[in-house]
Amino acid sequence: MKRTSARLADNREIIYFDIEGVDRKSDDPRDLPPVSTAAQMRHDPLLNEWVAMASHRQERTFLPPADRCPLCPSRDGLHTEIPATDYDVVVFENRFPSLSMSATEPGTRVAPGNELVARRAGTGRCEVVCFSSRHDASFATLPPERARLVVEAWADRTAELSAMPGVEQVFCFENRGEEIGVTLSHPHGQIYAYPYIPPRTSTMLDNARHYRADRGRNLFADVLAQERAGERVVAQSAHWTAFVPAAARWPVEVHLYPHRQVPDIPALSDAERDDFVTVYLDILRRFDALYDAPLPYIAAWHQAPVAADRDLAYLHMQLFSIRRAADKLKYLAGSESAMGAFITDVLPEDVAERLRDAR
Repeated sequence: MKRTSARLADNREIIYFDIEGVDRKSDDPRDLPPVSTAAQMRHDPLLNEWVAMASHRQERTFLPPADRCPLCPSRDGLHTEIPATDYDVVVFENRFPSLSMSATEPGTRVAPGNELVARRAGTGRCEVVCFSSRHDASFATLPPERARLVVEAWADRTAELSAMPGVEQVFCFENRGEEIGVTLSHPHGQIYAYPYIPPRTSTMLDNARHYRADRGRNLFADVLAQERAGERVVAQSAHWTAFVPAAARWPVEVHLYPHRQVPDIPALSDAERDDFVTVYLDILRRFDALYDAPLPYIAAWHQAPVAADRDLAYLHMQLFSIRRAADKLKYLAGSESAMGAFITDVLPEDVAERLRDAR
């Protein structure tokens, strides 16, 4: 792998990851305005959660035609976010970031008119990960060596972002499909470097802490052990198991766990990274075979915080879809959206069986 870092016209970083050694000379001729530094965060005192405010994102690019895609390679007449005629995998700073290392501190430490709501600059970093230069590709159609390169990019960015001041957790993810809310159809994912530990991670780690105090064992490891012995396993390999969780919230949901407890992607061995690619591509193809059409999904890496509870955390991927039938979507309606109380229409055991049969 060859890694090349360069700068775009507005000084955002772009990083090329190439399987073969390529001499990258990145020259971005565009005249771009400065990236917004107005992102801020406000603290919800009722839920004890931070909410990012990034009003400048209202102007971001929305579902352009394929011949104007900003994630395709540049060519005559079209200068995109990638100033190269081809690429393997590319990561660059988001032009419309929810969080920015250049975010400016708000004038006051409380929200206007509400002293209960603390606020601060939306410090952090948001990156885009382009999986392929082909607009019509998807992660599921990547050859194994290209998917493996994406894993290397995730590991590289997790390590580098974790070392940045103020970053508390790095989140690698992919949104796929317009039903999910994707605004660019080119195959890509994103990485957020949060200046706080997000609610889901906090909840999982709190539960793991109580479990260890009560039973002396790791909660994630025990969940994995029980699932490996049960009927919801979809695929297994030497280093990974993919299963539908017993209390799955989504119509189609699979968790992928390495058999060895590690805190994050950089901690995976070469053999574990190779094996992940095999299992993950298999699961993605089963997803698309369920309804003989591309399945909208979210793929979310749950990594340990940068500096807290790394002994408790257990790296795993959560992969799920909102499609509950070939022509129906699962909407987060009253119970889910207002109360956070999920109600599912399918049994996890049935979903696991259907995925095992899907080819």
